[in-house]
Amino acid sequence: MNANPIRLNADVVVVGAGPVGLTLAMDLASRGVEVIVLEARPRGEPPNVKSNHVSARSMEIFRRLGVAEKVRDAGLPADYPNDVAYRTSFLGREITRIPIPCRANRYTATGGPDTDWPTPEPPHRINQIYLEPVLFAHLEEMPNARILSATALTEFTQSDDGVLARAADAQGRAVQIACSYLIGCDGGRSGVRKAIGATLSGDVALQHVQSSYIRAPSLLPMLREKGGVPAWASFSLNPQQSGNVYAIDGRETWLVHVYLKPGVTDFEAVNRDQAIRTVLGVDETFAYDLLSKEDWIGRRLIVDRMRRDRVFICGDACHLWVPYAGYGMNAGIADAANLAWLLAARLAGWGADGILAAYEAERLPITEQVSHFAMNHAHEMTKARGAVSSKIDTEGPEADAYRASVAKSTYDLNVQQYCCAGLNFGYYYERSPLIVYDGEDAPPYSMGQFTASTAPGARVPHFTLVDGRSLYDALGQGYTLLRFDPFVDVTAFMHSANTSGIPVDMLDIISGAAPVVYRHKLLLARPDQHVAWRGDDLPADLVELVSTIRGASSSIGNV
Repeated sequence: MNANPIRLNADVVVVGAGPVGLTLAMDLASRGVEVIVLEARPRGEPPNVKSNHVSARSMEIFRRLGVAEKVRDAGLPADYPNDVAYRTSFLGREITRIPIPCRANRYTATGGPDTDWPTPEPPHRINQIYLEPVLFAHLEEMPNARILSATALTEFTQSDDGVLARAADAQGRAVQIACSYLIGCDGGRSGVRKAIGATLSGDVALQHVQSSYIRAPSLLPMLREKGGVPAWASFSLNPQQSGNVYAIDGRETWLVHVYLKPGVTDFEAVNRDQAIRTVLGVDETFAYDLLSKEDWIGRRLIVDRMRRDRVFICGDACHLWVPYAGYGMNAGIADAANLAWLLAARLAGWGADGILAAYEAERLPITEQVSHFAMNHAHEMTKARGAVSSKIDTEGPEADAYRASVAKSTYDLNVQQYCCAGLNFGYYYERSPLIVYDGEDAPPYSMGQFTASTAPGARVPHFTLVDGRSLYDALGQGYTLLRFDPFVDVTAFMHSANTSGIPVDMLDIISGAAPVVYRHKLLLARPDQHVAWRGDDLPADLVELVSTIRGASSSIGNV
């Protein structure tokens, strides 16, 4: 290795240029933070074919970062159905279908389970091989950001004053980066996680899956010749071999998941080719190319810590679970959006040292909640797949009645994960050191259902302003004080916040323009669109309010 390292400086080093690391870097750069991203893969090398769904909450984050439109323009063809179909095989009899609008109809479709989302940015179906290049290109265009491809972190040391990251590029040259903070977004095998002494625990083996990325140009024409309607996801329900087929490019490439039967843990014991053909419903004459393959075990593993001093971890480095509801990557993006504004506040000086304690206090409980949603759903899906009998594909009144029963139970079980408003908008931070609670708990939520709330810690409910703008587009980059009564004097708070250096915008809402869920005259929205405080008048102790939202409250050490 070169004895004279390349020496660089940054505010933050992000390790890993997957969707989570790229989102974190974009968010930091948008806030004026100098960030360097280290990515071991060479520039342009595609990621694994996974993560097929960008949630509405993630799309809201992308909207704030100015990349949502680019993301929405990528992936499947605009008119390709985004439905989830359940068939006896990909080419077999259709049992039921969850209708999801295609990209072209996403903003105009009404009446289905995946329409009328309470947001300007509904979900988007796109595989990571198309998502990641969009985010990468967007970050490259941003000031304050630099990506070092084919450069891998080798070690780091930290002190009270900062972190020294050491890396090596593909030519063997050493790179040293002096930074204030280092963030590991380096996936399930995270070296940063190991280095800070964080450990994963939970359920180590919930499901065994063979995944195969294939090219099969004749598959879609064969489906249409049989009168079948394409879908984004096509599940195979039969007693021989259950599986799932995701449309990747909407033309000829597909990701085939083969679910091993309960008790089967030896991947080599399952004939990959035969299992793929059973899931597709084709014989030995059908031609396809195997582009890549991966065997994996669905788990529910959560870290015991997300930080050690100046080093943090995000995304799969923190949590691994069965990818139901598409919430592995999306939970990581939520981690990134949470951590970015906290770091930016600390680096700008208005955030006290205690502000960084909020990251673990807020995100770790949410990670635990979502992991259980995913695990419980995985158990129910495994049970449902195992219960499918040979009657699923026979004829006669008894078989018709059986299929109708399976159709209803399958739809009811799965609509909640594919139209998961609860996971998007229902979660709330209930023990944050940065939130002023008032005794009202946020409403409970499920995977598919939630109740909008302005309780401190909840997501700020979205609505459209009288001028046609999204509320979220009108919020400032820092805190925003929403005032629903122009006669409430907020001068003292604005002055106190300004004196402390806290960026606060004020947004007056015309009387009657907000939904009834907004019951208070004032609401303070955080930079990440969660409620920090609300009331009808300013609190008597303004010093405590300002101290709390900047992470300087005396109660932080007790959280």
